[in-house]
Amino acid sequence: MTDIFQAIAAPARRAILDELVARDGQTLFELCGRLTASHEMGLSRQAISQHIDVLEEAGLLRSERQGRYKFHYVDTEPLQALFERWPNKD
Repeated sequence: MTDIFQAIAAPARRAILDELVARDGQTLFELCGRLTASHEMGLSRQAISQHIDVLEEAGLLRSERQGRYKFHYVDTEPLQALFERWPNKD
């Protein structure tokens, strides 16, 4: 499993998560368009696909195939677990 910190270290992966939080359940094609339009990222589909694989390995993203399309969904549970690891000591 990829370390969560390594997974979110890359700006492109954080942008992918941002786009999925804004609108969950996107295809690779939709993500490519939104990353180009909103974040001015000129990454290839292959590069974005590789970033998605890293996020999925870290448990921050899950993919679901529906027919010939593959939809990607954000999963914030690993981040929540990390947040709860160090409780606020007021």
